[in-house]
Amino acid sequence: MNEAQRQPLQAPFPWFGGKSRVAEIVWEHFGDCPNYVEPFFGSGAVLLARPSDPGTETINDKDGYVANFWRAIQAAPDEVAHWADWPVNENDLHARHSWLVNAKAEFVSRLEGDPDFYDAKIAGWWVWGICCWIGGGWCAAKGPWRVRDGKLVDAREEERSEEPGVRSQEEETGVNRQLVHLGNAGQGVNRQLVHLGDAGRGVNRKRPILGGHTDKGVHKPSAGDGAIYDWFRDLSARLRRVRVCSGDWTRVCGPTPTFGHGITGVFLDPPYADTAERDSNLYAEDSLSVAHDVRKWAIEAGENPLMRIALCGYEGEHDMPDDWECVAWKAAGGYGSQGAGENQNSARERIWFSPHCLTTPSLFSAFQMSNFKSEIVGPGLAPASLLTDQKAVASPGPTNDQG
Repeated sequence: MNEAQRQPLQAPFPWFGGKSRVAEIVWEHFGDCPNYVEPFFGSGAVLLARPSDPGTETINDKDGYVANFWRAIQAAPDEVAHWADWPVNENDLHARHSWLVNAKAEFVSRLEGDPDFYDAKIAGWWVWGICCWIGGGWCAAKGPWRVRDGKLVDAREEERSEEPGVRSQEEETGVNRQLVHLGNAGQGVNRQLVHLGDAGRGVNRKRPILGGHTDKGVHKPSAGDGAIYDWFRDLSARLRRVRVCSGDWTRVCGPTPTFGHGITGVFLDPPYADTAERDSNLYAEDSLSVAHDVRKWAIEAGENPLMRIALCGYEGEHDMPDDWECVAWKAAGGYGSQGAGENQNSARERIWFSPHCLTTPSLFSAFQMSNFKSEIVGPGLAPASLLTDQKAVASPGPTNDQG
């Protein structure tokens, strides 16, 4: 890998809970492991920031839109760029949103049944829309708006027109309308669970982002004039040998995809649990309980000397064994903190590292710790050595980053 290829890549979309600014700490603990597995891939910040030549790498995401995007980027970057290269347009946003939501049932089943399947149009429209959208609800099927005969209609008006006591035979939930994001051409979104009935579900309508700044994802000024094609080609080249899966996280955590390949780094960033006291509808495939199952698996698997595991969560969310190291980091905020006051959860971020992770400080530690002490460490976070067991050390990182 040459120096240009070693420059960290970013996902072309913002993502709630991204870990790009702590990725270097993760690789300090994993080292140059020959095998890497990421069951909750999202924007892929950690893999994309890998400082060494990749070995065997397997990624997975239960959200079919996410998995399809990375598969399509891997196989057909120019085609995805073609569908994503479009200006912000509110009517297009609503029309494409409805189309994407109603296409999900079929294309997700194909994703899970055919490891080579991808849809470049869905990938392009999805990434274009997530960069236009304000807040939560992108590709979620919760709201009153549905498509009828090629038109977006308000189901509440249909219900009012029915005879008293008579309910529609369609048991479906429509979508909410929102403004597109016009402030900086694309903020991250709080994704919500999508469930499609036989007749399809609608989408949330919002206005697009239209403000003075255009610095997010595929709507960056630097992404124009063909640069989006170069960006997607670079991502495709990085992902060339990566195995992309779509489905439940346990499918990529068995012996065969993990320690069957030797020393394995497993980065676990599941939706945070109910004990984290967070919004329960952040992601399209959300869960308040999966983190508990992930923790149980991690503790057991962490006893294997071939396994180097990192588990993400909030302070107090996971009760880990004493031989797991806890690293505290203060997130930069993100979309959820752009109202009055600072995001109260930004200082609660933690990463727990299993006993067989690397604990010997390298040159990174000495250099970075000087920055941590002078810029990052806040009240209640001890400026201890970065890699000391069970010491809470602060490091930077956003809750909603682009990568």
